Amino acid sequence: RPRDPPAGAPLMLALTLLLLSAPARQRPSATPLCPCAAVPTAIFIVTPRGQSRLPIVEVGGAPMIQAGALATSLGGRLAVADGWADLVVATLDFRFLLDAPFVLRGPGGILLPLAAPAVAREQDILLPLQFVAELLPGILRERYSYDAVAGRFTETGPPPLVRAPPRQVPRLPNGLLPGHVVVVDPGHGAEDPGNPAPFFPRGLKEKHITLQIGLLLRTELEKQGITVRMTRVADTRPKLRDRARLCSDDCDLFVSLHVDALPKSRRDRASVSGFHTLIIGEENTEDADRVARMENEALRYDRGDADVPTDALGFVLRDLQMNEHLRESAAAGALVQEHLARVHPGENRGVRQTNRLAVLNTARRPAILVEMGFSTNRSDSRVLTSTAGQRALAKALAAAVVDYLKGYERRAGLVATP
Repeated sequence: RPRDPPAGAPLMLALTLLLLSAPARQRPSATPLCPCAAVPTAIFIVTPRGQSRLPIVEVGGAPMIQAGALATSLGGRLAVADGWADLVVATLDFRFLLDAPFVLRGPGGILLPLAAPAVAREQDILLPLQFVAELLPGILRERYSYDAVAGRFTETGPPPLVRAPPRQVPRLPNGLLPGHVVVVDPGHGAEDPGNPAPFFPRGLKEKHITLQIGLLLRTELEKQGITVRMTRVADTRPKLRDRARLCSDDCDLFVSLHVDALPKSRRDRASVSGFHTLIIGEENTEDADRVARMENEALRYDRGDADVPTDALGFVLRDLQMNEHLRESAAAGALVQEHLARVHPGENRGVRQTNRLAVLNTARRPAILVEMGFSTNRSDSRVLTSTAGQRALAKALAAAVVDYLKGYERRAGLVATP
């Protein structure tokens, strides 16, 4: 396998590599429906709850059905967010990446090829007819069957258990739903002091400032009803590539806190001030590369850790995850910049993308790295090291996180349980 993916390879090529790399047992046949049977204009869904008719829509020559109507007919549910459609049928989860010819099945994400990609059309999601004609009856044969001649999909197994209606879940006073989890990562620690910090008071290093603000941020977020996981709460040093992994499936956002610094070779070293946020992406500007090189120097403390993917499949999976969370990370970064601008005297230097930051490259959820100011600038250093400045930064960061989570709830269509 190649060490690096082809430069600029389109997403469809990446998906092809992913399909070819999947184990054979996870690649059932994706052959089209039997050509001897004419494609009907509609199919009938017959269940113990009644019968419904789903029209067939042709997209690019492929017969498609409405995912929303299918979910309703089968007593399932459909959610759409970030370019993915999540369909739950008979307790099984199916994840469709829109415009890509595959579906991920179950918690392990088993890859199943599709005869045609799922697509968004007129406020609905269309799935290939193959999904109900072949995949569902094949996976849940004890429950479903499909008659191609009659165009009839039948639920033959027992109906799902009728559950008691869920209790009402009220929103928090700030408008958020309860249950949000955020990971706060104070950068550096222990033998890794961070950057030299020439204008900090004697004895103070970047690692001390990130921890102090990180602990204050935890307090502010917990006041808002948000669960916080800290990568460190003392002068310790977790491995760089282990930090983002604390933000797993139940986590909404990873926030890494750092202090920027310019090298002595820069003539404008003392005059440059401000704050900026980095997210994973492909832009890799000169300044983003500078920050990545500086922060990645901490890798020298990670002995025996070399788990960045080097095979084609690993790069494809990382690329898919990066694309899925890029929009959310960008939204979080923009709000951080907006709120910090209200309390920080330095320049708002914006949100920048890089795919070279080790601490972000292992993130599997939306993730941001915040450079809260320059230790090579006197004004920024006063903000970063004063009690009032640290509290102001922590409050601004917390407000940005709350606003981000509210926006995420709207984008994901999350509502309080009725």
